[in-house]
Amino acid sequence: MKKLFLLSLTILGFATTINAQNIAENAIGLRLGGSDGLGPEVSYQRALSDNNRLELDLGWRSARDYDGFKLTGLYQWVWPIEGDFNWYAGVGGGLAAYDYDARYFNDLDEDDGETFIFAAGNIGIEYAFDFPLLLSLDFRPEIGFGDDFYDNNDLDFDIALGVRYQF
Repeated sequence: MKKLFLLSLTILGFATTINAQNIAENAIGLRLGGSDGLGPEVSYQRALSDNNRLELDLGWRSARDYDGFKLTGLYQWVWPIEGDFNWYAGVGGGLAAYDYDARYFNDLDEDDGETFIFAAGNIGIEYAFDFPLLLSLDFRPEIGFGDDFYDNNDLDFDIALGVRYQF
């Protein structure tokens, strides 16, 4: 009886705290973080329901000795904290490729590159202003599957600030 009472109380507590989200139908902007040397990412978010969305990020870098891109897709769940603050968590993965010129690296004999896949998680907090601006701070652990740049033992942690226009 005691267990049934506690379960009922828990369900009632969740039911009273869950309310409709006010996440934007679309948001586009920049995700400014480490991105494993690939620089800032162009970020797009698309609402799928009141509390779920899809996020797509594209990071790239082009330099004298290194070129690369990284495409990430995440499915996210969004929960309200208070007012216009939300927190979110998500899972996903992506595809990346890089190519570098050996003449700029002393320990390489020839040009090299790699294409690889990775799995990613995501957790963060966001604030939606009264005007169409969304700021977020998130943490994205990633594990890659490749030969050199990403190997099976490589777990990377990416922290980033997101600035997006909501529409």
